[in-house]
Amino acid sequence: MASLPTPPVQPDDPPGPYVGLDTTTAERRAVAHGWTTVRAVPPGTILTMEFRTGRINFQVEDSTVTRCWIG
Repeated sequence: MASLPTPPVQPDDPPGPYVGLDTTTAERRAVAHGWTTVRAVPPGTILTMEFRTGRINFQVEDSTVTRCWIG
């Protein structure tokens, strides 16, 4: 029987501190903390709801992160 694959490790980095940062600073910080995918979207953007390990999402208004979540 084949072994089950090991899921990728999620960075130990809470999303809260990103709120209020400018987009460039937030994206650089996310990459430095190990996020493999950084997604910045304007409010009201339609997104799929699948969870992706290693992805952090930013809602951005006027070049500032107003909401942040993982997956």
